[in-house]
Amino acid sequence: MISFIAASAILIQSTLVITSSSFNDGEMIPPTYTCDGKNISPELAVTEVPEGTKTLVVIMVDPDAPGGNMTHWVAFDIIPGGKIKEDAEPGVKGLNGKGTLGYTGPCPSNGIHHYHFTVYALDIILNLKEGASRELVEDAMKDHVLASGDITGIYQRK
Repeated sequence: MISFIAASAILIQSTLVITSSSFNDGEMIPPTYTCDGKNISPELAVTEVPEGTKTLVVIMVDPDAPGGNMTHWVAFDIIPGGKIKEDAEPGVKGLNGKGTLGYTGPCPSNGIHHYHFTVYALDIILNLKEGASRELVEDAMKDHVLASGDITGIYQRK
């Protein structure tokens, strides 16, 4: 699991299990979920959510982007419910690296890129405004993460 928040900032007590019916961990993300297709978010299933979880946060990052750690998706204050459906905009939409709200799919300029979908279980509701940046969301999460989990997909344009 890759955490993009400084390890000293949070204490993760357990691990969420993140799976997807859209792609398997470590495998290719289908074009439907990319700029070469419909550019919609994949389904994510979230299990092993600890007791006391009030909300979830989803952050999708591409660490292989030329500038490093391109943010593709930020969603927060998601009510835990087992699945985040395909093409859903759960909770409150945060700002992605393109400067728009919600999900923006893989669209690498060259080579294979890795896309980390990390889900965090929080013991609070963040109550941030729509359009909050990844950095603002991560700062608000400090000391409130009960668990996290990650699924990674890869993509390369033809």
